[in-house]
Amino acid sequence: MHTEVIAIFDIGKTNKKILLFDAALRLLFEQESRFEEIPDDDGFMGDDIEKLEKWMFSTLNDIINIDTYQLRALNITTYGASLMYVDGEGNRLTPVYNYLKPMPEEVMDGFYNSNGGKEEFCRKTSSPALGMLNSGLQILWLKRMKPEVFSKVGNIMHLPQYLSYLFTHKVTSEFTSIGCHTAMWDFDRQKYHSWLTAEGMRLRGPVSNHTVYETDLNGQHIHTGIGIHDSSASLVPYFMGTREQFILISTGTWCIFMNPFNREPLTAGQLTKDCLCYMSIRQQPVKSARFFMGQIHDVNVERLNHYFGVSADHFKSVKAETAALTRMINSNTGRVFFRNGISDDYVDKSVNLTRFLTFGDAYKQLMVDLVEVGLESLKLIIPADDQSKEVYISGGFARNDLFVKLLAIHLPGKRVYTTEIDNTTALGAAMVVYTSVFNRASPVVDLGLKKIT
Repeated sequence: MHTEVIAIFDIGKTNKKILLFDAALRLLFEQESRFEEIPDDDGFMGDDIEKLEKWMFSTLNDIINIDTYQLRALNITTYGASLMYVDGEGNRLTPVYNYLKPMPEEVMDGFYNSNGGKEEFCRKTSSPALGMLNSGLQILWLKRMKPEVFSKVGNIMHLPQYLSYLFTHKVTSEFTSIGCHTAMWDFDRQKYHSWLTAEGMRLRGPVSNHTVYETDLNGQHIHTGIGIHDSSASLVPYFMGTREQFILISTGTWCIFMNPFNREPLTAGQLTKDCLCYMSIRQQPVKSARFFMGQIHDVNVERLNHYFGVSADHFKSVKAETAALTRMINSNTGRVFFRNGISDDYVDKSVNLTRFLTFGDAYKQLMVDLVEVGLESLKLIIPADDQSKEVYISGGFARNDLFVKLLAIHLPGKRVYTTEIDNTTALGAAMVVYTSVFNRASPVVDLGLKKIT
């Protein structure tokens, strides 16, 4: 008997995966590959798009030929801020240009002045001025630096839509990719920014992420989604798994605070503090702020490890006593670590470690102070009329007892949970096409919630 499956390509900068989910959204199969980067036509390293395309087709063919599976649907989720260009006949014109590629100063000459000034333009498009990381400006770069290539452009797509296009041959655009610090979307007017029309850019109007097309692959009919930006895909299971307004805190090297229910316009001041807006599958802004918490944590713990002569993972054994943490938070002495802010190398060498008797004492103080600094980013995404009831913590720090208890202490009016869902991004990409494939509502997924008290 064949098991009906949805295939998801989850394309990261480093790892490329294919995952199969059954009709109950259980993960049945996962395969991961890594590709070496190659130089683009300017010599800057980036993804090998030709190898990626071949891998996607061959991998999908292999899945079709497995007797135990019946492939019903396909969707793609990838990193943002990368555009692909095709000519009038639908042929790819360029490599994948790495969003870390430097933006030549001459490309931007006069651009911001012609569009209301840098501060107002960045606020309106919810896009800090980040050069090529603002994917819309990659089009301007192509037009001004490679005019002979730009003259052949028939259509422009973000990477998720281009990879979907390989199978559907449908040129599409959707909200989550456009709304990802692209400098394309006017969040005030909820439409493409006027600069694109002024520069003669060819862009399709965005459609819902629930859109699917029937495609044929080796004689098999497959419902194929139009693709979705990975950060927005990771929110989908929470949208569909709870009826409450929530805040999601995704932790790792970066701590990302996301509020899909903040309707306050982004301010220029918030932009300067690493706060911006993404776009959700509901076509609403997701106010988001980030803090380099994982890296700051690791380099300071390394200093403590060296001083106290303990192993690299000794911090995991430090117990979190709520009463003691509360006393430390309420102490009148203020911060010990980061009293003067975060240094350029992230290590607070100004703290004299002789003041601590044990590693545990020092680590608790480090975490108390680090969370307090992180809360400054969290406050940026909480509106004056905040109605969110729940806070979900995912990622590596969801397993750090000190971190989650400190957050719960600081947020007494909310229910704080850790959440463990494997492959959240791929699962979200599967959920947005589920109803079109199976003609019924997507099943409720287990968010793996554990309440922190």
